[in-house]
Amino acid sequence: MRASVIQIAVDEGESVESRRRRVASMVREQAGADLVVLPELWTTGAFAYEEFGREAEPLEGPTYEAMAKAASDAGVWLHAGSVPERDPDGPLYNTSLVFSPSGDLAAAYRKIHRFGFDKGEAVLMGAGSELVTVRLPETTLGLGTCYDLRFPELFRGLVDAGAETLVVPAGWPERRRSHWTLLAQARAVENQSFLLACATAGTHAGVPQSGRSIVVDPWGEVLAEAGAGEEVLTVEFDPGKVATTREQFPALKDRVLGLQPPRRQP
Repeated sequence: MRASVIQIAVDEGESVESRRRRVASMVREQAGADLVVLPELWTTGAFAYEEFGREAEPLEGPTYEAMAKAASDAGVWLHAGSVPERDPDGPLYNTSLVFSPSGDLAAAYRKIHRFGFDKGEAVLMGAGSELVTVRLPETTLGLGTCYDLRFPELFRGLVDAGAETLVVPAGWPERRRSHWTLLAQARAVENQSFLLACATAGTHAGVPQSGRSIVVDPWGEVLAEAGAGEEVLTVEFDPGKVATTREQFPALKDRVLGLQPPRRQP
């Protein structure tokens, strides 16, 4: 299976429409890949909080339309990163979109864990509530977004739902770059899954981004890692390695906690 992870530079001075056209062109250039992955909130920047409301779109908005066409033109499965979604009956959401090679929407995932504590995304956006997997011919994807990476129970739930390849778009700050790499490898190892983590480059509202998009195999080996700038990682991997790893080292079968609800003490 061939995957292209597109690490996009999100800098001030480029309009959302211009970036949308540029990214669509980059996706088309990946024709021949099986899966293409974009980062989190690449239309606005993950830390450009004041842009969320101004640039929020309905689910089937301009980014949806542009990415659906790009996926169809390239003939690829496209995880189009995430966009600020405006629900007509509710709050904004940080929503990831996955398109099939025909350009049809295969899945939408609203980010469950919102970053910011008492500001930013945590107060400006609503929280998703559903785990989402997507079945590809070669593997089953499990979807998470950025801050989700810090919550291992989410990814365990995805594995229980059949995920074999975890995909995490992000806008991760440079100052916590060491956590990004560590957590990506940890989630891959503990779930015996491939993990594709796609970050942004550039600076969002004065916050330098880590870049360093990374692809990790089920043993924690780094198959590819980007630098700090805009870059496309292309990597080939064998999805069958997930089943082999789980058979050779069946740690998931030894799980005890989390399998049953806790027993109430008398």
